[in-house]
Amino acid sequence: MPKAVQAGAGKALTEIRDAPDRDHAQRAIEVFARDYGTKWPKAVAKITDDAEELLTFYDFPAEHWLHLKTSNPIESTFATVRLRTRVTKGPGSKAAGLAMAFKLLEAAQERWRAVNGPHLVALVRAGARFDKGVMVERPDEVQEVAA
Repeated sequence: MPKAVQAGAGKALTEIRDAPDRDHAQRAIEVFARDYGTKWPKAVAKITDDAEELLTFYDFPAEHWLHLKTSNPIESTFATVRLRTRVTKGPGSKAAGLAMAFKLLEAAQERWRAVNGPHLVALVRAGARFDKGVMVERPDEVQEVAA
């Protein structure tokens, strides 16, 4: 997309990402497709084709959405290692590099932000189902009523 359009498209993408629930996000995707689909079909296709993957975080607890929507968790995790490697102009050897990276990550993990709702992690791992960020107590009954 041209620079002149990127600000508006960025706001539209923010609307999608920050929607309060999946339904609002789907409507925001439709608005994005309607507004930009005619002139920039490739850009719109990136969003509409992968909409299900983009909105997967709505299937998890609302407390975890902040962590799941982050742009690049790996980058921030290894930022300390990258900075120190650049300052020391390389580790010297492979073994020294691995040792340095291990020790830096070990020290950095004390400053990492904790997960919101840590008590819900066990439920997610156990396969609990969440709808709009809230745990569904009896998913079987919900499906029977819907049918």
